[in-house]
Amino acid sequence: MVIHDLTASQCRELLGRTHLGRLACAKADQPYITPIFFYYDAGQDSLFSFSTLGQKVEWMRGNPKVCVEVDEIVGQHNWRTVLVFGRYEEVDDTAAGRVLRTMIQSKLEGQPGWWLPGAAKLAGGPEHHVAVLYRVRVDRLSGRHAARPVGT
Repeated sequence: MVIHDLTASQCRELLGRTHLGRLACAKADQPYITPIFFYYDAGQDSLFSFSTLGQKVEWMRGNPKVCVEVDEIVGQHNWRTVLVFGRYEEVDDTAAGRVLRTMIQSKLEGQPGWWLPGAAKLAGGPEHHVAVLYRVRVDRLSGRHAARPVGT
């Protein structure tokens, strides 16, 4: 197996066709990671996702530096992975924010396998009714892919 770096363009192309990732945030030197379903908007170079109020949103409000990991695994010797280093920003409730919210929600719901685990009720826990639309603005990308060497 040979591992190669992905170009920024190849990283963005993977973000455009993949919608499930893992979001990492931190508070007081404690990391937290959770799966998210997202939509990548190339024009804004941002990942968009929904969540309900809870630990993830609280931590990102306190420390907006986040990382999202996305992968595409075909097999042990054929995979791609991208890391997005960026900043968390909530989409506000202004007129422009409501237009963006409607557009992003329709993009997310139109994806195969759409799911929103953050809105699901925890067994024995409270129901959450307030959805937070947020973006992760891409500051930088890093990616790698693996392939078998030719002739093996």
